[in-house]
Amino acid sequence: MEPSVPSVFCNGHPVRKLPANKREAAVRALSKSKLMAFRQCPKRLWLEIHRPELREDSFATQAIFAVGHQVGDIAQRLYDPKGKGVVIDPQAEGFEAAFARTQDLLKSNQAVFEAGFRAHGALAFADVMLPVKQGGKRTWRMVEVKSSTSVKDYHRDDAAVQAYLARSCGVALSAIALAHIDSAWVYPGADDYDGLLLENDLTDEAFGRSDEVRGWIAEAHQIMAKKKAPAINTGSQCTDPYECGFLAYCRGLEPQAEQPVSWLPRIGKKLAAHIKSNGVIELRDIPDALLNEQQRRVKEVTLSGRTYFDQQAAEKVLASHKLPAYFMDFETIQFAVPIWKGTRPYQQIPFQFSVHRLSRTGKLEQQAFLDLSGKDPSKAFAEALLAACGERGPIFVYNAGFETARVRELTERFPRLAKALLALNERVVDLLPVAREHYYHPSQQGSWSIKAVLPALCPDLNYGDLDGVRDGGMAMASFLEALSPQASATRKAEIERQLLNYCALDTYAMVRLWSAFTGKAVNSHGQTLRHT
Repeated sequence: MEPSVPSVFCNGHPVRKLPANKREAAVRALSKSKLMAFRQCPKRLWLEIHRPELREDSFATQAIFAVGHQVGDIAQRLYDPKGKGVVIDPQAEGFEAAFARTQDLLKSNQAVFEAGFRAHGALAFADVMLPVKQGGKRTWRMVEVKSSTSVKDYHRDDAAVQAYLARSCGVALSAIALAHIDSAWVYPGADDYDGLLLENDLTDEAFGRSDEVRGWIAEAHQIMAKKKAPAINTGSQCTDPYECGFLAYCRGLEPQAEQPVSWLPRIGKKLAAHIKSNGVIELRDIPDALLNEQQRRVKEVTLSGRTYFDQQAAEKVLASHKLPAYFMDFETIQFAVPIWKGTRPYQQIPFQFSVHRLSRTGKLEQQAFLDLSGKDPSKAFAEALLAACGERGPIFVYNAGFETARVRELTERFPRLAKALLALNERVVDLLPVAREHYYHPSQQGSWSIKAVLPALCPDLNYGDLDGVRDGGMAMASFLEALSPQASATRKAEIERQLLNYCALDTYAMVRLWSAFTGKAVNSHGQTLRHT
């Protein structure tokens, strides 16, 4: 930490003298991200400052960061179509130089990206600063760019901080807006992203919250100056609005339940209130009277260690669905910034499927589709899926809402295939409700995902035994890696093998679950694989 300084700075220039007891807090200006961390949880801020090595960002969090950068790059193109604006890079230029350069650029009539402002113990960099003429004078319009599809409450806090700091530095800020992704926008192709972002004016609101922001900064500095982290237990703030990278650390400091109440499915408001008001962490301490039938079953199985399996009831549910049968699973990718014509932001685009077919004689065959060419796989996917699923027989899936939604989306894009695709949806049978109602193993820990049920019901199968790709998130990441120009032919072939094996296990797992539920044996010896 730097030695004590006598002033708060704005773009490198002292703006006011601080009392001696506040000088220490002014040594380190808090970034906007640190202030947002404080807004989420004061303990998170303290850990960000004093114990950053404890932070463990999840794959999902890292993906959000990457998407944010991508959307920011597109925003620069949209707000500066002629490319005459200036981008400030504080990491390359240094913070002091970035603040000083901002001050100079705000005297010009150029768009400025990542303009830096520092005042009253806080600092921030604005995504977009656009010059505006008002009454013959130059003012500035600020735009904060977000990769979400709507304005969130924490975005409003973000805008309030940005506006406060810019105006504190003497910027003639006339407006501030938040731009987010329009999820209904359809990419026309040809690298044309006009219309991707929607703006929401937050000027009046942001300008009216200066006192709030001033209070946040003061409180955050008080937290930062503490020798120990605030005593705050884990709770809803750990994942709202973001998943905190210190969650695992904080949980490790608290008593760990042997059989946590979080294993109960679908905890309603009344039960949640009882848990919170009584500080209940163990499943055994929840009164049965507060539980529904499924929750009582989870509790009973967990405490007794005895599996619940009503095989006869499961068999009865599935008895009307005769062979031949198909077992279907999709893998999808979504882009905040679409890359294929005719697709929307965050639309789930299927790039892979596996279909196992079980004949009347018990013969098992598999067909697979996977497109790593980098071209839009949608139409080829739809055509291959129709060929793989035939025209009759049940199509078993696990969580029908996902696959049927993707099929409906394909009908919107390819009307000529709509009738045949919708006919597939009419044949879909969901195995998830069967598992949820008639099977529960202590190892499931409140989850009926196929990855939780499979090793319990079919211990010879385990996703952990797969090489490379073991879940949907890894499948998406591997798909993106394969599309990268930097991916070697060897690596691309390895990814292809891993993706095919992963998706095949998804559908073979359903075959095995069906076999266990119906009591009918499956002959998997000599099963054939076709990859299109």
